[in-house]
Amino acid sequence: MDIVNITGSLAGCLTTIAFIPQVVRTWKTRSAQDISLFMFLLFSCGVLLWLIYGILLHALPIILANGITLVLSTSILAMKVRDMLVRQRRLRSADQRTL
Repeated sequence: MDIVNITGSLAGCLTTIAFIPQVVRTWKTRSAQDISLFMFLLFSCGVLLWLIYGILLHALPIILANGITLVLSTSILAMKVRDMLVRQRRLRSADQRTL
């Protein structure tokens, strides 16, 4: 491996690992209320484009890092959407009880 691939692999590992604590915390607390839906939508789209870019270049460090990051970011996104739906159902249920 040359210095360029080592640098790319290290950068990919660090930025990918950075998402793991957020995924674990969101999963454990079962709450994604404080996470920005718009930010994670934009971020996930950007990561998808990086993944496509890596595939087009046949650049394994870019492919691996962004493939894993996409899985992690979309899992947070899915938990956020689930959290929003659960909260909406609870609000509707509470509203019906007050009527």
